[in-house]
Parts: sequence; C-alpha cells; structure tokens
Amino acid sequence: MGETAIVILLALILVALVVLIVVLVRRRSGAGKGAGTGAPPQPAAPRDPFAAGDQAGGDPRTIKAGDMIEYLGVRYFVRGSLRMREGGYTWAEHLLDADQLEGVKVWVSVEEDPDLEVVWWTETEMGDMSPSQKTITLDGVEYRREEHGTADYDSEGTTGLGVKGRVEYADYTGPKGRYLSFEQYGGGQWEAGLGERVPTGALTIYPGG
Repeated sequence: MGETAIVILLALILVALVVLIVVLVRRRSGAGKGAGTGAPPQPAAPRDPFAAGDQAGGDPRTIKAGDMIEYLGVRYFVRGSLRMREGGYTWAEHLLDADQLEGVKVWVSVEEDPDLEVVWWTETEMGDMSPSQKTITLDGVEYRREEHGTADYDSEGTTGLGVKGRVEYADYTGPKGRYLSFEQYGGGQWEAGLGERVPTGALTIYPGG
C-alpha cells in the first residue's frame, strides 16, 4: 500500500471516530433532559393536599345566593349571604332555607384561618346565656370564649338585614369540632347559634347559575 493510500485511510478512520463521538454525546445529552420515548416522567409540583380544589362537592368559598347545597342527605337553597370583614380578615355566612326546621335559622360559615373551615350552624335559644362569660356550659358541653370583636358586612340576597352594616360577635369553642357563637347586628338583640365543623367533602354544592 502506498503512502498516499495510508494517509487517506487514516483520515477516514479519524472522521469516523469524530462522527461516533458526536452521536454518543448527543444521545447522552438528550437522555439527561428527559427526551425520547424512554425518558422517565417529570415529578409533579408540590401541592397542598387540603386545597379547596380537592373538595369533592365543589369549593365552599364560591357559595352564593341561589345555589343549592346538600348536607347529610338533605338539600337546602342558599337564600342570602353576608360577606364579613374585620381589618384584612374576611369570611362569609350563608343563610339557608330550612322548611324541616320551621322558625329556626340554619346557616353555614366559610373561612380560611389559614386552612379552609366550614361550619354548620343552627339557631339556639339563649336563655340566660351571656357572651360576657368566659365559659358557657350548654347541654352538658363546655364552651370557652375564643374571639370577640366587631366586623363590617355586605348583605346579598335575602338575609333580613340591610345592604351594609356592623356586627359584634363572640365565638366559643367546644370539644370535637363544636362551636357556640353570639352575634349582635346594629346594636340589636344578641342571637346565638350552635355549630359543628363540616368534614371535608361532606358538603355538595349545586351552583344556581
């Protein structure tokens, strides 16, 4: 073999090696970026397991007058809503129709502090109860006062109140997700209600449009 042929052969071998190296580098780079059909799936972004989007029956924060909600197998229409605000803190109370409890107010409150908390309320007779007391025992259950303050509200739909106003409130907490609340609208008489925390997913919301 002549000298010229040897030089050409070596050049071809060198070109082949360069091409092979380039191909291998590109394949390795593509695999590192998850490219190709055999690449593993990208991990999901971290998320809050208690986020409102996981509510099976809808997001309670969207409840408004005209909606229908179902709780413990009974359906209720939302007659009106109160949008409360105290400083930078906001929450909502929704008045429900209660034909099976004629003359008794039933409502549901929705707030985030910071987790979403939904409470089902039923009006109760006060008797000699007073929100000035630090503890109140009712039907054998002891409630301890947790909050006392005043808030502004906007009224929507049918609530029996004006479009805007102020409310004084006193909230008590009992065992196992039980609550007792007092509210006084516009300096009127105190109203009291007993509450129970609604488990996640136990409330189904049917939007009224």
